Amino acid sequence: MGTRSGPKGIFPSGMASGKSGQRIEPSFGGNDGDGGDLRVDASDRVAGGGSKPRRAKSPERGAKREKRGRRAGGRGSGRSGSGGGFFGLVRRLAYWCVVLGIWGAIGVGGLVLYYGARMPSATSWSIPERPPNVKILAANGDIIANRGATGGEAVALEDMSPYIPQAVIAIEDRRFYSHFGVDPLGLARAMLTNVMSGRMVQGGSTLTQQLAKNLFLSPERTLERKVQEVLLAFWLEQKYTKDQILAMYLNRVFFGSNAYGVEAASRRYFNKSARDVNLGEAALLAGLLKAPSRLSPARDPEAAEERAQLVLGAMREEGFISDSEIKTAMSQAPTRAKSFWSGAEHYVADMVMDQVPGMIGEVTQDLVIDTTIDLTLEKKAEEVLAERLETEGGKLNASQAALVSIDGTGAIRALVGGRDYAESQFDRASKAKRQPGSAFKPFVYAAALEIGRTPMSVRNDAPVRIGNWTPENYDQKYRGEVTLADALANSLNTIAAQLVMEVGPQNVVKLAHRLGIDSDMQANASIALGTSEVTLVELTSSYAPFMNGGFKATPHVIRRISTADGTVLYENTYDNPPRVLDPAIVSEMNRMMVRVLTDGTGKNARLPGWEAAGKTGTTQSFRDALFVGYTSNLATGIWFGNDDGKFMKKVTGGGLPARAWHDFMVAAHEGLSPSPLFGTTGVQPVFDEGGIAAAGEMPADGFDAGSPDVFPERPAGMDGVESMDGMAAVDQVRPAEQAGGPIPPAGVGETTGGTRRTTLFDLLTGG
Repeated sequence: MGTRSGPKGIFPSGMASGKSGQRIEPSFGGNDGDGGDLRVDASDRVAGGGSKPRRAKSPERGAKREKRGRRAGGRGSGRSGSGGGFFGLVRRLAYWCVVLGIWGAIGVGGLVLYYGARMPSATSWSIPERPPNVKILAANGDIIANRGATGGEAVALEDMSPYIPQAVIAIEDRRFYSHFGVDPLGLARAMLTNVMSGRMVQGGSTLTQQLAKNLFLSPERTLERKVQEVLLAFWLEQKYTKDQILAMYLNRVFFGSNAYGVEAASRRYFNKSARDVNLGEAALLAGLLKAPSRLSPARDPEAAEERAQLVLGAMREEGFISDSEIKTAMSQAPTRAKSFWSGAEHYVADMVMDQVPGMIGEVTQDLVIDTTIDLTLEKKAEEVLAERLETEGGKLNASQAALVSIDGTGAIRALVGGRDYAESQFDRASKAKRQPGSAFKPFVYAAALEIGRTPMSVRNDAPVRIGNWTPENYDQKYRGEVTLADALANSLNTIAAQLVMEVGPQNVVKLAHRLGIDSDMQANASIALGTSEVTLVELTSSYAPFMNGGFKATPHVIRRISTADGTVLYENTYDNPPRVLDPAIVSEMNRMMVRVLTDGTGKNARLPGWEAAGKTGTTQSFRDALFVGYTSNLATGIWFGNDDGKFMKKVTGGGLPARAWHDFMVAAHEGLSPSPLFGTTGVQPVFDEGGIAAAGEMPADGFDAGSPDVFPERPAGMDGVESMDGMAAVDQVRPAEQAGGPIPPAGVGETTGGTRRTTLFDLLTGG
């Protein structure tokens, strides 16, 4: 066998190629590294396709590898059996958590950048102005109400009850003073709680986040809004102190029942300032923040109280209160608020808000309004009406009442617009127009005095016909010749109708307007019985000139409007009123209307120790009953009736209203020294000149007896007429043919003529 040389040694010549002529590479063996012997094991096979034969393994090297493999296998099987794979799993989980965390941070950062870019530049961010509040004060400076979008003024953190911020922090954000606007621990706790409960039971927003949402964002729940909320919370924390953020939150957050801020909520639910809230009340307020509408004590007092108990527990856990304090708070009766603001003073507040825009324009800043209201009188007026309605209203079918009391300058000292403001906010004193009935007759008599008649003038109480209208007295009886003073005291319809014919309806309307009635009135004969509708406020204020000596008393409730810093924007100018009645006329009218209370239909209104005057009024079918009267101190009008116009059960002005008037005026004059009415002392009665005149001498004043425009066939809503004993009934309207009375300008029985006097008022007005 021949051999040949190769680079690594000598290959046997017989092994140079296989059957296919391919070269066969020998395996290299040996363990001494010197090139060793070259040999081919018999077990080596030639791979098809010319594969290289395997290299011969060194027995010693193979043994080492096998030994190492056995050792490695032994260790691996040992770890697998003893938990070594767990640590590998932990390492892999940690690795992937880090990876996912990095990618999550990148994703969150991207979202923050994206939604942040959609927001205005941070340099332009500013706290929105709180909606302006209007603080309405009584004459003595006490708060009547707050009005505006919030319903309450802003209160400094140091001024409000300390229990309020403590309660809110304990239940809403325990780490408020330590976090940076977002509370990761609170957020994680809320997420865990919600996951375990399977529903949304806890929120993770901080007070700063809630403030940011309330100030800048919509209430919709979106990812964009949440990201923006967090960014705004960071900005708030950087720009304001914790106390400033908490104060802004407490003065703007919604507490249910249209109350925004702690002051509005405190007055809404407890009728007191946030400065005076006790522990139990503070816990109730803080509890409302979770669900203001659902937990409102005006809607569900039990649920509100249950939530307040949780707040108290949280306050104890935080160390804000002691066990003894929590026992005291839990022993308090649950707060039961009415479904709406309650108290008659809110009728006043509504009236004020109606008038403010006309005085200063749109309200754009916080205002302080000083009013003329005496809260003591206001509360007494409300109590009197409520008591009368409670004790007598049911059996007499009277469901509503109103009252207004005015001093000699026209300042409204008390106003009640209805039985219960919480049930009905409609103001029946200043907005409802109703027929005054016989309470309008003083204007007819005053107009007659101005053309020369006197309280001692005599007229014939007999059937009278005006066009197709024939008014009758309540008792359908006629008294013959009576003085005007007697006729007014006993509210005789026939005499009032005659006086309107003498004076002229248009002149009666002019006098009523001059004294203070602003409503339009129809100048027809039926005005003698008060068929033109007026408000109780204007009717009462028109009686004030009789009280103050003849000066106009423009009704007003606002004295001054100022800004929060004291700048005066408006001040009324009713301190120099014009004279509207001659003092002699005032004196005569006062002496006549005093007799209404002493001898006539208003006996139930008499005041012990005080000289008082007034007039009763009852409208058709007992729909309305009024008494308007005055002393030298106050003029007060009271109305009873029903909103739907249903008939009362024979309620007259001399009955229920007169009794209520008496109760209120006794309380209003308590502690005051009695003084007489203007012109009622030391005055001798004045008689008309001449004797009984013929019927034909009655002035017709150009009336057209056949004109239905002047004398309607049946005036709508004729007034009821009180009899001498104070009872009343509805005027009966009968066809003239049945009554058989005369038609103007013919006489009505016999009348007293008289010459027209020239008075001081005539000289002043050119009359």
